[in-house]
Amino acid sequence: MSLSPADLVSLTCNSLLGNPLRSALTTVGVFMGVAAVSATLQVGNISRTVIAEQLAKRDAPQATVGPEWDFISRESLQLKLEDLEFLKQRLPKARAISSLQWAGLTNTIFQSQTGNPFMMAVTQDFWLTSGKKLVAGRFFNSADFDNYRPVAIIDKFIADRLFESQNPVGQRIYVNSRPYIVVGVVPTNTDSTRESNGEIFIPMSVFSSLTGSRDIGDLLIRPHKIQDLEQVGEQAQKLLQQRFPGKKFFFINNMENILAQQQTLEMVSRSLLAVGMISLLVGGVGIANITIASVAERTREIGLRRAIGATQQEVMLQFILEAVLLSLLGGISAIVTVHVITGVVADTFKLPYKFDSGTAVLALGSALLVGVGAGFLPARKASQLDPVKALRSD
Repeated sequence: MSLSPADLVSLTCNSLLGNPLRSALTTVGVFMGVAAVSATLQVGNISRTVIAEQLAKRDAPQATVGPEWDFISRESLQLKLEDLEFLKQRLPKARAISSLQWAGLTNTIFQSQTGNPFMMAVTQDFWLTSGKKLVAGRFFNSADFDNYRPVAIIDKFIADRLFESQNPVGQRIYVNSRPYIVVGVVPTNTDSTRESNGEIFIPMSVFSSLTGSRDIGDLLIRPHKIQDLEQVGEQAQKLLQQRFPGKKFFFINNMENILAQQQTLEMVSRSLLAVGMISLLVGGVGIANITIASVAERTREIGLRRAIGATQQEVMLQFILEAVLLSLLGGISAIVTVHVITGVVADTFKLPYKFDSGTAVLALGSALLVGVGAGFLPARKASQLDPVKALRSD
């Protein structure tokens, strides 16, 4: 006599309900394991989202390389455009290289409005290197550099201060009594710890023509991959030291603290995931132990079922189905509980969180894998019991 799938499920449910303590203990074991795994994955997801948001608020990942101050000679080596080209040809992992020369605070005027922004002279690839976005207008083009056009790009802070509700693009401003046409507006730099005065950028060629200097300041290097940031900075430092024997160069990157946070969070996430997997395996051991005990307790029942026509496959399926149902119950309960708790914590501490179905599937899948794996051998043993010996057992 063969059981239909519905009868098999009904028989399995009745068996589980007939021993609620055993079923509850197994479910709790699975619950704890899945909760640990799910919580760990959620912590990892939230930490990665937080880091991604921090990266989005900053300029692009970049290394700054420049000559160190020589305290003996009381001077510092000044880099030129040919030094920038030298590095471009020798750094294949660099996406863009540019330079930035600080020109100090300025007296900037538009009609009756005044400001004191910092002026910076930049080379053409500065916008690609920095990753700055446009709020309005355009970036500098090659014609601006080649034709020494007196154009400027200002940040949002100085744009609001000088122009209020007017559109600054195309307007003429006076910077240290010299006229410039505003061609673009960029967001205000939020990386700096100092109070913002605003920023004005002009082409390096214009700055050089005004000062008569060919110095270009420090070099900014943006790699293709953020993982190569440290390596690219070190390579640039070594290349410049080879080019200028006896001179020392420094390099720093603007992602050092975030990369350190990322490494720490990844290590913590891996550690927590290991703890979660151990908890899940402990739950699997509990399933195996309880299933073995269940087989021993129900030997006569198994013998009776085999005597009236139940096949080995049906007996094994029943025990495996019991493990699956308990794993599903414990796993789903754990995922729902972790989702609710994580949502409350995220709202309390203003953390970015949304339910990730992929994480839930992974946690539930691991619970089912452990549950079925733990229950398979006891179920196989139950299906192989001799009906006559099982009926004679006490």
